[in-house]
Amino acid sequence: MAKRGGFPGGMPGNMNNLMKQAQKMQRQMEETTKELEEKEVTAAAGGGAVEVTVSGKKEVVKIKISEEVVDPDDIEMLEDLIVAATNEALRKMEEISQSQMAKITGGLGGGFPF
Repeated sequence: MAKRGGFPGGMPGNMNNLMKQAQKMQRQMEETTKELEEKEVTAAAGGGAVEVTVSGKKEVVKIKISEEVVDPDDIEMLEDLIVAATNEALRKMEEISQSQMAKITGGLGGGFPF
């Protein structure tokens, strides 16, 4: 008969190793998150007419607009280019973030099943 509250097969030792691995992974994730927050990614739209730079914190830090796309009669096109470049920069940063975290988690998706 198994002891109450115990784990058969020496589970407490394995649990201790699991906890150590989880703590190591958490430290690595914190370090990687800090590194990612310091990164910047730039994306362009309209053949480079609009460039948007975002930080690892997913904040827009810079927008560069070429004079030739500043047309007072077509503000909508400029707005669309800014949106397109911003979304592409954010997508790139998300891709980098997921790639870096997957290296740590082994593809667990950042979550744990417990």
